[in-house]
Amino acid sequence: MKPTQALAKRVTRLALNTKNTNKGYYKGTGTGSTGWHTKHGGYIIDWEKVRTYVVPEGLSNCKLSPFVTKKIRPQKGRFEGDPKGAFSGERYLEKWKEENGED
Repeated sequence: MKPTQALAKRVTRLALNTKNTNKGYYKGTGTGSTGWHTKHGGYIIDWEKVRTYVVPEGLSNCKLSPFVTKKIRPQKGRFEGDPKGAFSGERYLEKWKEENGED
């Protein structure tokens, strides 16, 4: 007795994951290794395995636009009068209370 074709096609479309396979299956991410581990706990990078992306020539003349506009300038925070600058936890809490209210 064989299942109908509709059921057979449905079964083949199931995602291959650890729940649908036997013990010991590991799907991974498909990234591959870029080196190897040493016996002392370090990691040696094999630069032949590292992916490098080459920007095509004439990209500045391309008619396609990026998802984010190039006109946005990065905004830098101001920490005047605070000797710790951006690393001040007190300043962070004050700013949080200003924006969110007292809790």
